Order: sequence, then C-alpha cells, then structure tokens
Amino acid sequence: MILKFTVTASHQGLHEITSRIQQAVADSNATDGLCTVYIRHTSASLTIQENADPSARRDLERWLNRLVPEDDPIYTHTSEGPDDMPSHIKAILTQTSLSIPIMDGRLVLGTWQGIYLWEHRRHGAPRTIIIHILKDDTPTYEQCF
Repeated sequence: MILKFTVTASHQGLHEITSRIQQAVADSNATDGLCTVYIRHTSASLTIQENADPSARRDLERWLNRLVPEDDPIYTHTSEGPDDMPSHIKAILTQTSLSIPIMDGRLVLGTWQGIYLWEHRRHGAPRTIIIHILKDDTPTYEQCF
C-alpha cells in the first residue's frame, strides 16, 4: 500500500506528523510489517525525535542552524534566497526516508519518539510525503504447525 499526503509547514523547524502516519498504518490493516516514510524534497527532511519536551526540538533546531548558517560566503547557490543552500546542506545531514516496523497494528516507536517533518526553509512550502506500508503475511512458527 502506497499513500501520499501533503504537509505545509509555515515556518522552519520540526513539525510532528506521527498521527498522520499512524492513521495510514491503521487504515492499511497491517498487523505486522514495515512502514517506510519518504519526503520528495531537497530542502526538508524527516527524523524520529523526542515528542515529550518541546525544548529538545528547539535545541536541535538552534544547533543545526548554528552548524549550517545562512549567508556563508562560500555558497554560490543563492538565487532562491539566503536560506536555500543551507536547507540543502541540512537535508543531507539528516534523512529523506525512515523505516519503522509495524507490530500489532501500530508503529514500533519508543515512548517519547515522534516522527517529524523538518522544514529547513524559513518560509515553508507544501511538502509531499510518501508512505509505503509493507504487510508481513509470513505465518508465525505456531501457524505452521
């Protein structure tokens, strides 16, 4: 099962999308399997991160902005604004796809884990997310006998 949805992040930063992906898993009726999430962009990314304390997300955003600053004189790709080249660099330092196991009809995430779209541009744009759910129809050992 392959699904597509759009997220419009109005600003730079981490935007939680866990519930939308979990709903896709529920709609698929997959008991066990694998959920792959992919973003079709070069200036945004995906990550699994803490979803309990917002200060963790703010610290990560500040750290990445410090690591990859805007207006660095080495950038030549500047026609789309001062945040464009840094957004591409941030995307290669993070991830464009995630693979999350499915067990008992739910994503296997830790207690404090959430799935995030990480918008790297200051003024976000519609971002296309692809979800591929692969159901595991392999019989268990008990079902074989």
